[in-house]
Amino acid sequence: MEEYIRTNNVKLRKNTRVFCFANLYGCTIGDNTKIGAFVEIQKNAFIGKDCKISSHSFICEGVTIEDGVFIGHGVMFINDLYPRAVNKDGSLQTEEDWKVVKTLIKKRASIGSNATILGGITIGENSIVGAGSVVTKDVPSNVIIAGNPAKIIKKIEEKE
Repeated sequence: MEEYIRTNNVKLRKNTRVFCFANLYGCTIGDNTKIGAFVEIQKNAFIGKDCKISSHSFICEGVTIEDGVFIGHGVMFINDLYPRAVNKDGSLQTEEDWKVVKTLIKKRASIGSNATILGGITIGENSIVGAGSVVTKDVPSNVIIAGNPAKIIKKIEEKE
């Protein structure tokens, strides 16, 4: 089965599991983390320990995911707020033509399936992003957000 997993210059820590058809390159994956099928994790992305990255998710360069984070199916991260294929002169853009916008997902956060996370934001500890949400600004710790654009639905009490 390993022939269906592409890894190039990846730092996999102990007990990490990567399922078929994953595409990982130049990233770091922490201990006891599970990476689902059809996931792409790009260079300079960091995934902490004890995380679950569900199938069909895309984690681009510049994304840091701390420990104990859940990423649902089909979650998309964005690292370029104004993407273009070509420069003003019509030439194809290269890595030198744009700047990576960094994103931080803090400990024990959960991001529901098919959410889109714009670049340059922080999702706070223990927060939950509802399925299908579009997150356009920072999310405080211990809240539930949902919608497009995502808004705070409620605070999470300690018992939850």
